[in-house]
Amino acid sequence: MITRVLVANRGEIARRVFATCRRLGIGTAAVYTDPDADAPHVAEADIRVRLDGTRGYLDAAQLIAAARATGSDAVHPGYGFLSENPDFAAAVIDAGLTWIGPPVAAVAAMGSKIEAKKIMAGAGVPVLDELDPDTVTADMLPVLIKASAGGGGRGMRVVRELSELSAQVDAARREAESAFGDPTVFCERYLDAGHHVEVQVMADAHGTVWAVGERECSIQRRHQKIIEEAPSPLVERTAGMRDKLFEAARLAAGAIGYTGAGTVEFMASDEGDFFFLEMNTRLQVEHPVTELTSGLDLVELQLAVADGAALDPQPPTAEGASIEARLYAEDPAKNWQPQAGTLHRFDVPTAATHFALLRGAGVRLDSGVDDGSVISVFYDPMIAKVIAWAPTRARAAALLADALTRTRLHGVRTNRDLLVNVLRHPAFLSGATDTAFFDTHGLGQLAAPVADAETTTLATVAAALADAAHNRAVAQVFAGIPSGWRNLASGWQTKSYVDDDGSSHEVAYRITRDGVRIAGRDDITVVSASPEQVVLAVTGEGPRVDRPFSVARHGADVYVDSPTAAVHLVAQARFPDPADAVAHGSLLAPMPGSVLRVGAEVGDTVTAGQPLVWLEAMKMEHTIAAPADGVLAELNVTAGTQVQVGAVLARVDSGEAP
Repeated sequence: MITRVLVANRGEIARRVFATCRRLGIGTAAVYTDPDADAPHVAEADIRVRLDGTRGYLDAAQLIAAARATGSDAVHPGYGFLSENPDFAAAVIDAGLTWIGPPVAAVAAMGSKIEAKKIMAGAGVPVLDELDPDTVTADMLPVLIKASAGGGGRGMRVVRELSELSAQVDAARREAESAFGDPTVFCERYLDAGHHVEVQVMADAHGTVWAVGERECSIQRRHQKIIEEAPSPLVERTAGMRDKLFEAARLAAGAIGYTGAGTVEFMASDEGDFFFLEMNTRLQVEHPVTELTSGLDLVELQLAVADGAALDPQPPTAEGASIEARLYAEDPAKNWQPQAGTLHRFDVPTAATHFALLRGAGVRLDSGVDDGSVISVFYDPMIAKVIAWAPTRARAAALLADALTRTRLHGVRTNRDLLVNVLRHPAFLSGATDTAFFDTHGLGQLAAPVADAETTTLATVAAALADAAHNRAVAQVFAGIPSGWRNLASGWQTKSYVDDDGSSHEVAYRITRDGVRIAGRDDITVVSASPEQVVLAVTGEGPRVDRPFSVARHGADVYVDSPTAAVHLVAQARFPDPADAVAHGSLLAPMPGSVLRVGAEVGDTVTAGQPLVWLEAMKMEHTIAAPADGVLAELNVTAGTQVQVGAVLARVDSGEAP
């Protein structure tokens, strides 16, 4: 019987496995690299081992040595890193440890997407034809370039113009090599508006194969899922599709002698025709939606199957609807740029459980971070998964959108507003979800702040009043005397802020015998104001309605949270330091990373949008483009240069005055 599990992974999935182990009375062991030394998963384990190097999670020898040193008798690979590496699985078994995963041969069979498609075709599972990048012609477009050993959207590119194919193949190969150590890529026909539907399977060593349920994961960015749900809206409305999907998934698992938890992924058309994409021989990021609809703990089943237990003949019947949203440290409005930095506050106040099943309608949180966690450039920028379950899909969407809206996220920019907008969009609520959702409905609109103009105005007023209260509270002299107070009438106190869109906001207020007055807004009543909490009311017809705002500040950053929206503001100094100014036309590093290459030299003529610097961060390539037509007047980096966020990479002289 398994007595201690080492999780050869990090963050949220390590915490998820630990949660089940604690419930079952199984000991836990964690591994960590230096950037993760203070990570929550490290603190929660019974025992932990430091790995050398930031790529230590990819070092099989170190991981097995850690398992032996901690007295672990089993290894759970989580997802990502070495979770689908057959050599690692074999090494774990050869070391006399229990591998909490499928047989080595099954992992190897599915490890190459090219070979996997051949096996599935032979088993009678529908597949899309594989295309050799060197033989693709214009009439085959669009095509999707995919990394053979890939996952998580890395090493994937959509090509619509034949002239772009060669460069995109090269970029995909570089990204695949960096992420997976294998540069092999291939192409297949790309469905512009397809549906990503997958089936959760669970199999034991006694011949039982469950198709636990399907999930739809069509809301994606960069070919990586951000909203997943069970059941699939497409399957729900397509007669007979579920039975066909489940049969194909069981065929796929049977073809490779599968045991344990796995996912068979398909691309489907609006009509319900589907084609095999890949089989993930591990637990999926989105497994909680299946847990909440089935009532199963999939990690517990993984442990049981690895221990030799037999499954019941049939899985439980799915009930209700569950939707998961992935919170990422990224800026959707800027081509999904990953963000890095300290997460000062992270709180989902409506979450009823963490890493566990729900008892009725509610919200679950699976997170790898806590207050004060650092979002590192070395690993994936996912902060957390917020998951809702309800008897109906509409109620689950409403619960999840509300939970995200009320979440306190201070310190890094995230995709939270985008997720809320999608969950409340009429097309999503009607079940019209496909992989072209952002193209169809406009990323700009979907990425827009949830806070409308009036909410932003009130939040800015709240920020100004809370800042004034804070200044009074920490004042060394005249403490307790209201800022702006005079024995005689005086002028207005003014505070300025900039929001995430770069818009400026100025608040002028004065304290009178009748209370606080806001310039230009006689309809705003200040009910109360403290450094952390401000209550405002907008007077009009009918009874007064008070609106509470929570305010937190970290340096110049001010975060204003309310039940309807969150607003981030940056306080502007009254007397800016000229040394802080950045020259007009400068290209700033949006995140820490390593420069892969540069696309021009000083003195070259460049055009707006032309890529000038290629930056690698979080195992993906990011291009930094010229902001305008002009001449490259300054270049401060070369290939291999390590840069910090905000560093001036280059400067383009457009000939225009700033």
